[in-house]
Amino acid sequence: MLWALVLVGAGAFWLLTLPNRLPAAEREGVTGDAEAGAYAFTAAGCANCHVAPDTVPGDAPVLSGGQAFASPFGTFHAPNISPDPVAGIGGWTEREIAQAILRGVTPEGAHLYPAFPYGSYIRGDVQGAHDIAAYLLTLPPSAEPSLAHELTFPFNNRRGVGLWKRLFLSDDWVLQGDLDPQVERGRYLVEAMSHCGECHTPRNALGAPDTSRWLAGGPVPGGEGNFPNITPAALGWSEAQIAEYLSSGFTPEFDTAGGAMVEVIQSTSRLTDEDRLAIAAYLKAVPPVE
Repeated sequence: MLWALVLVGAGAFWLLTLPNRLPAAEREGVTGDAEAGAYAFTAAGCANCHVAPDTVPGDAPVLSGGQAFASPFGTFHAPNISPDPVAGIGGWTEREIAQAILRGVTPEGAHLYPAFPYGSYIRGDVQGAHDIAAYLLTLPPSAEPSLAHELTFPFNNRRGVGLWKRLFLSDDWVLQGDLDPQVERGRYLVEAMSHCGECHTPRNALGAPDTSRWLAGGPVPGGEGNFPNITPAALGWSEAQIAEYLSSGFTPEFDTAGGAMVEVIQSTSRLTDEDRLAIAAYLKAVPPVE
């Protein structure tokens, strides 16, 4: 009887943790555009995490990985996502890269850890993911091996990430309703590609963002200090001041961006004026959270 229960439990776990691959119908006939992908890559801030530590991303960044990210579950290391066919993702197809971006699943069917922000990217579109994939494959390769994550049990079992996805992974927009085009564009950037909520939203005990307190700030995982509340309850800047901060890093009080925002500004400063203003319009439209 005990063995039967064990087998039933193991079977249920296996089924519940199966990877949710990108449906073939959604990617049928989609081909990436590397030029568009370069801009989406910038908006997504990919180089900020995937270049080697203490490296300033250039126009053709070498995505050799290696940066460490502490968390309550252990330390994650950004992997090599350069086009190297052995150490990187040079052996992956555009479709396989897009699947990893939007669903957090490798070509072999392994779950990626949500330290990679596919919890935000899932709200993006298949074309945009293919564009990023096409651009990634044009960048310089690096033979630097990826570092292994340093995680404690049971978090070192990737299969369990399938349960996390069933509980928390959703492509629903946080800000609902009939939005004007500028705010809708800002929503796409903030909630999906630029994944602002990954830092600025508090998390529950299992590391999932608490969307009921969307963008209300929270503790830095595995570190000191807090990410600030950027809802209208705490951020009193005008749309023009927010857009200027995203461009220059200067606050209205002539202070400068610090911490992780330094790398973020490196990306947002390369966006168009229209997109920075769209982000600002979105931040003024979200509900205030004290």
